[in-house]
Amino acid sequence: LHSYRDLPLRMAEMGLVHRHELSGTLHGLMRIRAFTQDDAHIFMLPSQIQDEIIGVIDFVHDVYEVFGFKYHVELSTKPENAIGDDAMWEQATDALRHALEAKGVEYVVNEGDGAFYGPKIDFHLEDSLGRTWQCATIQLDFAMPERFDLVYIDENNERKRPVMLHRVIFGALERFIAILIEHTAGALPTWLAPVQVAVIPVSDALLDYADEVANRLFAAGIRVEVDRRDEKMGKKIREAQLQKIPYMLIVGKKEQESGQVAVRHRRQGDLGTLDVQEFLGRIQEEIAERRNG
Repeated sequence: LHSYRDLPLRMAEMGLVHRHELSGTLHGLMRIRAFTQDDAHIFMLPSQIQDEIIGVIDFVHDVYEVFGFKYHVELSTKPENAIGDDAMWEQATDALRHALEAKGVEYVVNEGDGAFYGPKIDFHLEDSLGRTWQCATIQLDFAMPERFDLVYIDENNERKRPVMLHRVIFGALERFIAILIEHTAGALPTWLAPVQVAVIPVSDALLDYADEVANRLFAAGIRVEVDRRDEKMGKKIREAQLQKIPYMLIVGKKEQESGQVAVRHRRQGDLGTLDVQEFLGRIQEEIAERRNG
């Protein structure tokens, strides 16, 4: 048994979910038969409901802001297949509504679209094409604690029923990744890009200097690759652009002699010649600030 002093009790996991989807409905990473869900459940006192909901609303906002997503919010109410009585549903819906209003969050009511066990707040991401995707959700549940006979001991040493909150932030991780890739057209921000810098020597004679530059960046935590292929420099730059690598560092004999690099950005083009340390400082600052440009 848990004491009221133990609550709220927050439990989270990355769970693998399987769905036997109908033939023809599968679509890339958007709709798949097995996906990873960032599932969490919070068990709390009735007096803690608003603070816990607000905490999750803040969590969702902070995560989506990092990725540069806009979103809108819906409050989904009692569906036709609901379990539990009307009083329980009214209490749960009011709790969600009061939390949204306390935060000053604009929302629309989506009548009848709640989960069968409780109402929910849904967060719909908007991508660069104006499409919306329902990802995060906060579901308040008075019914499941009743069905599973969950109890805690209150301050009067009596058994009481906790309130349960279901929440996900990303929803299906695979689908969120797909939405992010489409939103950015594959040009992930520097802090998130799998390869942040490509070092491109103008000839094989500059490979040692290219390796020296790459090693300095790698030692500082930058994800960097050296293009060692026997190809023309223009082709190497073009292919790095197609791979959406944020930065290309071109190194020739002049750069080797001066200890510098010629910097090229995938969108802004030629940024001029910089000392390696100066470039390192700039990219570290961009990564630390998690810029989405």
